[in-house]
Amino acid sequence: MFIKKTMDELERKSAEEAKKSGKHPIIIILDDIRSMHNVGSAFRTADAFAAEAIYLCGYTPVPPHREIHKTALGATESVAWTHFSETTAAVAAAQTEGYKVFAIEQAHESTSLEALNWSDTPIALVFGNEVTGVNDEVLKMVDGVIEIPQYCAKHSLNISVTVGVVLWELVRMH
Repeated sequence: MFIKKTMDELERKSAEEAKKSGKHPIIIILDDIRSMHNVGSAFRTADAFAAEAIYLCGYTPVPPHREIHKTALGATESVAWTHFSETTAAVAAAQTEGYKVFAIEQAHESTSLEALNWSDTPIALVFGNEVTGVNDEVLKMVDGVIEIPQYCAKHSLNISVTVGVVLWELVRMH
């Protein structure tokens, strides 16, 4: 019989402890995301996988906001974030800081997530708008494109799912 772990057994860190703990060299860049649910979910996933930061770009909603907090469950306090008025500025900032920037998009010449070979190189991941994807101007700037293989009728995933899939795979191979 399986018994769920108690809160004490999970040994959860406080927001302050989480901010000071070791992080994976990963920045999540959200490019004109409409849904506060998706933003909150990205924060929660970034916390779970110890991503370094989130860059919120364009009209992507920013904390504090009740709808973001509903999904983030406090992760806006444990994950560093910055707002950029333009996603291109966020990409340029990440590249200046030494990050290789990859768009998560279905594109010609993309690298399949399962074929990606990542170790310790700092990486920034651009997740695009729910309808239009990653902005074309951003695609001209990135160092590469990563595509999640999909095998059935629907060839798209919600941003919140996409962030989880990509971060899990990167942390797993790290």
